Amino acid sequence: MADGDVQFGNVSWAGPLFEVKGSDITFNGNNYLFDGGGPFYWDGLGTNGGTTKPHPMMKIEISGTMSDVYVVNSPAQCFSVSNPAALTMTGITVDNSQGDATNSQSNGLPAGHNTDGFDVSADDLVIEKSTVLNQDDCLAINKGTNLVFSDNYCSGGHGISIGSITSDVTVSGVVISGNTVVNSQQAFRIKTDASATGSTVSNVTYSGNTATGCTDYGVLITQSYPASLGTPGTGTDISVHGTGQA
Repeated sequence: MADGDVQFGNVSWAGPLFEVKGSDITFNGNNYLFDGGGPFYWDGLGTNGGTTKPHPMMKIEISGTMSDVYVVNSPAQCFSVSNPAALTMTGITVDNSQGDATNSQSNGLPAGHNTDGFDVSADDLVIEKSTVLNQDDCLAINKGTNLVFSDNYCSGGHGISIGSITSDVTVSGVVISGNTVVNSQQAFRIKTDASATGSTVSNVTYSGNTATGCTDYGVLITQSYPASLGTPGTGTDISVHGTGQA
């Protein structure tokens, strides 16, 4: 149980800034701040170059529950989740909104970059009732089964993503429901590498989600990543089910 704000020092290194491992853990952040000091690192390049940024900021390898964790200004990617057994994350906040502004290092671009909210490589994970304000994916599922992302709020960034999917990866049994996505590049995306082989994305259900203010796409399913609408690869099978109305 957290009992006060945490301010991480500003040092350029690989990271992570915070790591927790274990089984049957109950982690309550009590909505105290975990401040990653993003403005010290932000240069508009994220993990693609420039200043070395510790990432992920929060490396989570537990089963059990995690609740009421409030993170601000992650240097780059925020949560990396690879739980060893069932985990429910509730009431998590990632606020990188300060990274929307430019700074003296970002050459006119938003200073925050690659500030993913949740990067997931896990099975049996629920993320619910959480908020992400950032400049990249709100959620990025890299691999995993039995995943639920529900009743969350995503603002800015690139919306809710599956991928990017590389070779020999399985994503199955995903429910994305009741989420609100605003002012993002796209709301919902499945992105598989053009060169990927032997991978499957199946039994994915979208229901009851709302999106407004998307700049590029509402829904994008691409097999040509990193290009959005390039020549698609043929090495990843995709099966998706959606309910709702336009």
